[in-house]
Amino acid sequence: MLISIARAVHAREVSARELVALALERIERLDPGIGAVVALRAEDALAEGAALDARVAAGDDVGPLAGVPFLVKDIEDLTGLPTTHGSLLFADAGPAERDGLVPERLRAAGGIPVGKSNAPEFATDGFTANLLFGLTRNPWNRELSPGGSSGGSGAAVAAGMVPVATATDGGGSIRIPAAFCGLVGIKPTNGVVARRPIPSWIDLSTDGPLATSVAGLRLLLDVEAGPAPGDPTALPSRRPEGLGPPRRVLATPRFTPWGPLPAAVATTFGEALAGLERDLGLRVEPVEPQALFRAGNPDLDWFALAGPELPEALARLTSWDPASLVPGEATGAPIGDVRAVVVRRDLPLPVLEAYVATEFARYAWETVLDAVRRAGGATVGWRALRGEGWS
Repeated sequence: MLISIARAVHAREVSARELVALALERIERLDPGIGAVVALRAEDALAEGAALDARVAAGDDVGPLAGVPFLVKDIEDLTGLPTTHGSLLFADAGPAERDGLVPERLRAAGGIPVGKSNAPEFATDGFTANLLFGLTRNPWNRELSPGGSSGGSGAAVAAGMVPVATATDGGGSIRIPAAFCGLVGIKPTNGVVARRPIPSWIDLSTDGPLATSVAGLRLLLDVEAGPAPGDPTALPSRRPEGLGPPRRVLATPRFTPWGPLPAAVATTFGEALAGLERDLGLRVEPVEPQALFRAGNPDLDWFALAGPELPEALARLTSWDPASLVPGEATGAPIGDVRAVVVRRDLPLPVLEAYVATEFARYAWETVLDAVRRAGGATVGWRALRGEGWS
């Protein structure tokens, strides 16, 4: 779809301004029952569409996303609009003076931002709701969640409001909405898509694409990928030289030994593995979670890593002091109750010890996975295919 839209704009079969106007009309008509969009820049977007049409008429190649309207997840900066992080702490934030890195790259490829999409407070939930903008619903079934934390983006794309919306992933935040909303999503290996600014979960978080097709996903990843000054993890290229298709496929139903999958989930997982065997011509080798991750519990360790890093980011970005929070007591602070328990700057020593121990454990996991990759293998987990929760 993205390729055909850009081709139509380049061929002047449709104008970028018309595409922007259509996206704005669909948002106005569809979003009231979904709650995916939290801010619009209609006049600016229409003007930018008209300017892009003038460049096309002059014979310019305006990029592979020519005229494609897109939304920006509201934890990323978009020039002229506030970034609220889904939090009352940022309800009065001023307009951003510069685009975040991925919105900047989408613009450079010809995309036109029309507004911002909802996210849970500080992007820390696997569903999308916050005290500032409320609940985002799944367009397929409005009694259900689109997942999170990129749930506003996932819901908007699945509903057909826009063809593209940005997404980030530090614990499932692309993969969960992709699974819940019937989209295609991938969390790129850290370093493939550079980060600016560096996120609070520096070892976990990255930007990545959400799309309605694998071809669209590939195009978006090509646009988003690449290094940037200031990110020490950024790779010069996302395509290592000399690597062919995988020679082995390993599959584990969970990352943690928490028992068998529910019957319906197990059936879907088995069907996906059968498809992999058919398409790749390789036998899928089952692996038990405890054999893959021997050094810790990846699901629980996520909280040990993310918990101590989030208060530091809050102290950096706001004048509000999270040290005043007392777990289990009503705080009156402009922050959700879940965050009030986790976000404390005066963390007790056992939490800090757990954080350090977990960081060491992560290096052990990565050593195992690197050995699998060097042997030509690929690992497949249930969440990688369908999405179940934090991963």
